[in-house]
Parts: sequence; structure tokens; C-alpha cells
Amino acid sequence: MTRSAVVCGLGAYVPPRVVTNASLAEVLDTSDEWIRSRTGIRQRHVVDPGVATSDLAVDAGRRALASAGTDQVDLVVLATSTPDHPCPATAPEVADRLGLAGVAAFDVGAVCTGFVYALATAAGLIAIGVAERALVVGADAFSTILDPADRTTRAIFGDGAGAVVLRAGSADEPGALLGFDLGSDGQHADLITVPAGGSRQRSAGGSVDEWAQYFTMQGKAVFFNAVLRMSESTATVLRDVGWTPDEVDWLVAHQANVRILHAVADQLGLDRGQVVLNLDRVGNTVAASIPLALHDAAAAGDLVPGQRIVLTGFGGGLTWGSAALRWPAVRLEPAHHANLTHLTTKD
Repeated sequence: MTRSAVVCGLGAYVPPRVVTNASLAEVLDTSDEWIRSRTGIRQRHVVDPGVATSDLAVDAGRRALASAGTDQVDLVVLATSTPDHPCPATAPEVADRLGLAGVAAFDVGAVCTGFVYALATAAGLIAIGVAERALVVGADAFSTILDPADRTTRAIFGDGAGAVVLRAGSADEPGALLGFDLGSDGQHADLITVPAGGSRQRSAGGSVDEWAQYFTMQGKAVFFNAVLRMSESTATVLRDVGWTPDEVDWLVAHQANVRILHAVADQLGLDRGQVVLNLDRVGNTVAASIPLALHDAAAAGDLVPGQRIVLTGFGGGLTWGSAALRWPAVRLEPAHHANLTHLTTKD
């Protein structure tokens, strides 16, 4: 029997502070109607001062471990683009705070595709016998790198974390990760970037404009590439696992923008109602996006054991990736926040 990684636990967390569109309109040249019509987002959660990505990751990880009924794994993989520090990686601290000191732990940086990359990495290490159980976390405190005066990025992004526990099992079990597709295109690295803070800027020396410390995105080009890459990647993983679009029950895509998600569904020939949506309440939570959407769909009762699920993401790099699995029976911990129950929609 082929050794595979099997999803056996699921957890999520968002910080309690909610920023509504109306709140943004009080300090920026924007409106609730403007934001909703372009993104589908009506609120997002943001960290309080002093709260870091590791804090979000620990809360989501603890819930995922409890969901799996275990307090032990031998691998922690954290997907994030907002680590607590440029050095060291944040995953070892997360592992230690979860009582997992001594286990292998490292970060994966692929922006909004980060969770799929981290999932594939952990699944591969389980498949070859390096690990028996793994905690995979997607977490970002993206509000900390946004320009306070940029109405576009502040309207889109929120903070949060989602996590799954994987265990070694067989490919014919519910929850087994059946296939992955991963890709990148570094020629378009400038479409999604934080210009300052890395070795390129630091080695050049000189002063740094304040704006260069913040996240920037070329919206139209990102929209086009997101639709293209997620559609193509999803189609590839479907071919690899032998599923047709008609056999897919749910597409759990990176929650970037409702128009992007609808366009991906249209490209694949899926009904828009088959796309899990929770971005109206949480916005774009970057590496946390897919596991948060999974958790909220499961909490709402939309994900039923045995259903065919496809995950797909697109992010800076450029990067993209998809994964396929049959949904397992997963016991969820109480809702991670009262504002995040029954959030999926079929509209």
C-alpha cells in the first residue's frame, strides 16, 4: 500500500479586532460600496500592537492538534511572508510554544501559495518516512506591512492563521493527499513585492523611501495571472488524480477577490456555488487563506466526508499550486472566533 499523508486535524484563528469597510472609510478615501463591489470583502481582522505572526500560528496550531487528538508531531512547517523576524525562522518558536521542542521546524515563503507549498513539503517528508505526523500552518500578520495610506491594500488584506495535522497513512484513506501541482515564474517577481528590507536593498546601501518598506501589487496583472495560473494548476491536478470537473464537490481557492474566484470557476466549468467563500468576513489572509476557508466550510457543515476537494492558490514569486483530496471526518474545536461561523456561501 502506498504511504501517503492524511489530513486528520484542522484548526484556525483570527485576531479579535475587526476592521469594517465603514471603519476604513473614516480614515481613507473609500467606501463600503467601493470595496464590496471590487473585492467582495466587508470586513477583516487585524492584530493589535505587539501581536506577531507566531502568536496567530500558535493559536491555530493548538486547535489543529486538539482536533487531531494529539499533542505530538515530529515536523512543523509554517507558511508565512510576515515572519516575526528576518532571522531566525518563526516555525521553531511556534513548535516550542506548542510543547514540540526538538522537532524539525522551518518556514516556507511563497506568499499566498505558501500553504499549498508547505502542505506538499510536509506530505513529501511523510511519504518518504522522515516524519510520521506533521503540523502545517499558514499564518500572516499582513497588516503590519501595509501602507497605512493605501486604500487598496488596506481594504484587501487581513490577518489570521489556519493549520492542519497530517499523519502517515495509505492513499485509499479519506483525507489522503492524492496529488499536487506546483509552479513559479520569477520573471514577474515585481508584480507582488515589498521592495525594501532584503539583501538586495541592504547591500545597495543608502536611504530608503518609506513607501519601499510596504507591500505593493500591480492589480490588473495580478488579477490576470491569478485566474490563469489557478485555473491551469487546478486542471493539471485534476488530470493527475483522474477527476473531471464534474466530479469536484468543492474548490477551496486562495481568498483573493470574489471576482477572481468566480473567474476561476468559470474557466474550469464549475458552478460558482462550488467555490468556498469566506473572504467577505476575513479578506485576503495570505498564507492563512486556504486553511481558514477549509475550517469555515467544515464548521458550516458544507464539507462532508468523502467529498472530492481541490485546493488552489496563487501568490507572489510568482507562485501557484494545487492539491486534491477526499474530505475526511474531522472533529473541530469550538469556533476560533464568533465572527467566523457559517461563512461559506453559494451565491
